[in-house]
Amino acid sequence: MKKYFFPIILSTVALSASALDFSGTPEAVMTIKPEAQTGLNEVYVVRSSRGVKVSYTATSSGAVKWYRYGSNGAAYAEEISDVSVSGKVSTITLGAGDSGYVVEEGGVPHYYWIVNYENHVFEATSIAAGETDCQSVVLEFTGSASPISFYGINGRRHELSRELAVTYYTLVYDDESESFVQTLATDDVASIEHSIRINAPLCDTHFTLTGDRFLKFWNSDISVESGNFTSMAVDAHTTVTQTTRENDNEQKVENAGLGGSAPCDITFKAAVTDAAVFHEWQMSQTPDFDVIDDRYTDLEFSYTFRNQGTTYVRFMAANADASCDWYSDSYEVFIGESKLECPNAFSPQSSPGVNDEWKVSYKSIISFECHIFNTWGLEMTSFKDPSMGWDGKYKGKYVPAGVYYYVINAVGSDGRKYKLSGDINIIGSSKNNNTPSTPETE
Repeated sequence: MKKYFFPIILSTVALSASALDFSGTPEAVMTIKPEAQTGLNEVYVVRSSRGVKVSYTATSSGAVKWYRYGSNGAAYAEEISDVSVSGKVSTITLGAGDSGYVVEEGGVPHYYWIVNYENHVFEATSIAAGETDCQSVVLEFTGSASPISFYGINGRRHELSRELAVTYYTLVYDDESESFVQTLATDDVASIEHSIRINAPLCDTHFTLTGDRFLKFWNSDISVESGNFTSMAVDAHTTVTQTTRENDNEQKVENAGLGGSAPCDITFKAAVTDAAVFHEWQMSQTPDFDVIDDRYTDLEFSYTFRNQGTTYVRFMAANADASCDWYSDSYEVFIGESKLECPNAFSPQSSPGVNDEWKVSYKSIISFECHIFNTWGLEMTSFKDPSMGWDGKYKGKYVPAGVYYYVINAVGSDGRKYKLSGDINIIGSSKNNNTPSTPETE
C-alpha cells in the first residue's frame, strides 16, 4: 500500500461530509461529534467490528479513495486497496483494531475515527474504599475500564470518555431548613486504571459504579457496589445575625460591620455534618486566636457585646479522634467608644413633631440612669434607657415653661464614667395646666 501525505494544518476544522453507513452489525453504532480541534468529522463506536462493513456515499461524481491511519496522524495514511464500489457507494471491511479513516472525494479529504469497543469492554468485579483522608476517598477498582484513545488528524491523542458514574450519599447545606440534608451525589469518571479519587462523603454511605456510556447506549450497562463506608470528613455552615436598633438619638459607628454602638446583641448559629462530634464557638481579642477568652459548645448562642474594641469569633468542629477538623472564617465584632451629650432646651408644645422631646445623644452607653427635677427639687421623671426621653409632662400633663434640672450617671463601653448635670429649658410650653410650679409632696 502506498502512503498518502495529506497537508495537515493544526487549526483545521472538519469539512462537511456524508456520514458513514455501517452494515453487518446487529446493534446500533454510536456516533460522537468530536471537538473541532481534532479535525475529525465524526467518531464512531461499534460494539464489535467482526464482519462489519463501512460505506461512504459520494455527493458528487468525483472519484472516492479510502485511506487508513493510526496514532501517527492522517498525514501518514495508507491507501486501502480493497474497496468495493457500487455507483456512488464505496465500501470497506473493518479490521479488528481502532483506526482513523480518510475518505477523499474529488480531491477533498474527510476524516473519521472508528473504535472497536470489543477491544475496550467495561468490566467491573468490585469497588471498595481504600485510602481515606479528610478531603478525599480512594476507591480501589477491580475490573477493566482503561482509557479509550483516538487520534486527530495531526496525530494528537484524545480520550473518549466512558462517562462512568460513581454515586454515593453526602450532605449538602440547605438554606431553607438551615441544616445539612442527605443528597445523592454523582461523580463522572472518564476511565479507570486501578483506582478513583473522589471527594470524601460527609455521611455514612456506600459507593456504586455504573457504566459505561457505550454499554448504556446498547442497554446493557452494569454496576458494582461497595460495602458500607463510615464518614470521617467534617463540614459546617455558620450564620451570624445582629439585632438592630433604630433609636433616633443613638449615634452610629462609621464603617462598622458587626457591632457598632454597644450594647450589641448578636446570635451565632452553626450546622455541622454527621462526623462532627466536637464543636465550639471561640472568642479572642487577637485575630490569630493565640489566647481564647471564651468558648461556647452550643451550636447556637447569643452574646451581648459591651466592651469597646474588636472581638474575634470563629467556629470549629472536629471528628471523634480530631483527625479531621473545620474552622470558619473569623467574624470581627467592633464596638465603638462611648459618647454622651445632653441638649439644654426643647419645646414640647410649640412645634409638634419637632424638638418636642428631651433626649440625650449617645453612643455605646451600657449603663444609664437619668433623673429630671424642677427648680424645687421635685422629680419630674426618671429612666434607665438612653434611648428614652422626657416629653415635658408630669403625671400626664405638660409642665410650665421654665428651667428644669437633670442628673445623669452612665458608663460607656470603654469604661468611661459619666456624671452629668445641667439645665433643661422648656420653651413655649402651655402654662394652663394643673401641674404645680411649687413643690408637691407625694
